[in-house]
Amino acid sequence: MDPVAFFTARLTFQTDVSDVHAALPGRGFVLVDSRSTAAWNQGHIPGAVHLPTAEIPDRAEVLLDPAVPVVTYCWGPGCNGATRAALALARLGYDVREMIGGFEYWSREGFAVDGPAGLVEHPADPLTAPCGC
Repeated sequence: MDPVAFFTARLTFQTDVSDVHAALPGRGFVLVDSRSTAAWNQGHIPGAVHLPTAEIPDRAEVLLDPAVPVVTYCWGPGCNGATRAALALARLGYDVREMIGGFEYWSREGFAVDGPAGLVEHPADPLTAPCGC
C-alpha cells in the first residue's frame, strides 16, 4: 500500500482524545462508549451515549441519527473494542470514526470523567499531556 494513502486513510477514520475534547463544545457528532455496563458505571466521557458493541445491531437505530457522524471509544490502546464498534456501525451505514487512545487516554490527559460521584477531573499524566501535536 502507498504510505500516503495509508496515513490519509488513518486520519480519515480515526481521531484522538485531544481532537474529540476540542470538538465537544460545538459537537457535530455523537460520541459512543462501546464498553460494558460495569465499565460505563465506573466512569465515562460526559455526553457520551452508552452502546455496547454487542447491542449495536439491535439498538443503534433507536439511539443514533444516521445523519449525524459517530465517534466510537472503548477502554484504550490495548483494546480493539472501539474498532469493532466502528465496524459494526459502518456496516449499518453510519459515518463513523474511532477515537484512538480510548477512555484510558481521555482520563490520562486530565479531561473530565462522569462517574458515580459526578464530574471528576484528575491532573493530567505528565507522560501523556500535553502532547502538542
